[in-house]
Amino acid sequence: MNVVRNTVVSLTYELYDGDGKLIEKAEAPLEYLHGGYSGIFPLVEQALDGKAVGETCRIHLPPGDAFGEYDAELVRVETRDQFPAEVNVGMQFEGQSGKNGETVIYTVTDIAEDKVVVDGNHPLAGQTLNFQCVVSSVRAATEEELTHGHVHGPHGHHHH
Repeated sequence: MNVVRNTVVSLTYELYDGDGKLIEKAEAPLEYLHGGYSGIFPLVEQALDGKAVGETCRIHLPPGDAFGEYDAELVRVETRDQFPAEVNVGMQFEGQSGKNGETVIYTVTDIAEDKVVVDGNHPLAGQTLNFQCVVSSVRAATEEELTHGHVHGPHGHHHH
């Protein structure tokens, strides 16, 4: 079976930055529902279309096709008293972006005496990435997966 719309695709992958440095290597296969369900970057999905088990792909992802351009407006300096006493760099908090009131996950990037710097950008925003993968398996999606728009099962989504 080849990768086509409404199939569940399992991949092993490696993600590299623009300089060729390994950022992430899949410990377990990634599964996604193929065919425009937003389970994987659109350029990766496009490159995988028609592939068979064992075939590989290498996809160059400019920022706009990966985690977006870096947005300086998503970096905020807040007063320390708005955070728990045990706040640390790396902690994440949900907040409003100020743009259309959308919810953003902010990561604490710096803590000064009475200020906390938070960044709502994805850690890889603004970076060119290189994604390489091997198709591990392909199967027909179940009716339930198609209805829900995502994978169910061992490496997929389990709750609603």
